[in-house]
Amino acid sequence: MAGSAQRVLVTGMTGFTGQHLVRVLQQAGYDVHGTIRSDETPDATHHVADLSDIEGLHSVIAKVAPHHVVHLAAVSFVAHNDVAAIYKTNIVGTSNLLRALSEVPEVAGTLGTVLIASSANIYGNAPVDPITEDQSPQPANDYAVSKLAMEQMAALWSDKLPITIVRPFNYTGVGQSKQFLIPKIVDAFARKLPLLELGNIDVERDFSDVRDVVQAYRWLIEASPRGTFNVCSERSCSLREVLAMTSELSGHTIDIRVNPAFVRANEVKRLRGSTQRLRAVVPNWTSRPIRETLAWMLAGQMPVSPE
Repeated sequence: MAGSAQRVLVTGMTGFTGQHLVRVLQQAGYDVHGTIRSDETPDATHHVADLSDIEGLHSVIAKVAPHHVVHLAAVSFVAHNDVAAIYKTNIVGTSNLLRALSEVPEVAGTLGTVLIASSANIYGNAPVDPITEDQSPQPANDYAVSKLAMEQMAALWSDKLPITIVRPFNYTGVGQSKQFLIPKIVDAFARKLPLLELGNIDVERDFSDVRDVVQAYRWLIEASPRGTFNVCSERSCSLREVLAMTSELSGHTIDIRVNPAFVRANEVKRLRGSTQRLRAVVPNWTSRPIRETLAWMLAGQMPVSPE
C-alpha cells in the first residue's frame, strides 16, 4: 500500500475531521500519530501538544519524525464568540507549527507534504459560479479573515516546507458537533421535534461528505502537489432543500421558523466551488450527493425500531 511504513502526524486528530482522516489513513497502511489537548489521555500515538507551545511541538515532531503532516487543529466554528482565540489559534498556532517543523532538521528535510486546512469561507460573496482557487478572497467574518491570513502566513514558509493548502467548502457527517447546522437539523428530525428555529434557509452551500473530504486529503498526501486546492462537490443546495430531504428520509415533518437572531450579518448567500484543479491531481476522486450523507447521519442517530 502507498502508505506502508510512512508516518503521518495529524494535528487535532480527535476532532470531527481528524477521526475520519485517521481511519482512512490507517486503512491505507499509514502509521498515524496526532496531537491532542491537555485534557485528553495520551498514548503511543496520541501526543499532548498545544499550538501555543513551540517546545512541546518540537518534542512531538522529533519523537514522531513524520513523513507527512496534516494540520487540522483550529477554531472551526464560524460563529465562535472568542475572536481573539480564532486569530491566536488559526494564525499564530499554525505559524508555531510551521516554525517547529522547520526547526527539527531530521524532519524538515524529509517531509513529503505539509497539508494545511484552510476554508472556502475566505471567498465570501464571490461574484462567480463556480468558484475557482484564482478567485480574489472577500472574507466576510473573523473566521474567514483568520484563514486567509493563515494562508498568507504559511506562504512565508513555502521555501522551507512542502506546503499544500486545502480549501474545503461546507462538509458534514456522523460525529460532527450539533453546534453546526446540518447535524442540528438531522438531530431535530431524528428526535422528531415539533419545532426548529433557524436562520436564513434560502442560503445555498456546496455540501460534501466528510468521508470524501478526508479521502481527498489522503490522495493529496500521496500526490504531494504544491499549491492551493478547493475540496467540494461542485453542487449547490439550499438549506430549504436540505430540510425537505431530511424530512422525506426521516418520515417526519417539523415546523421551521426563521429566527432573525440566527441570521448572520454579511451572510454569504451562495457558495459553489470548482474542483478542476483538484481533479487534475487526483482524477479518481468522487463526491457523493448530500442526500446520501443525510441518510448516513440519520442512520447514525435515529433509534432502531423494535421488531
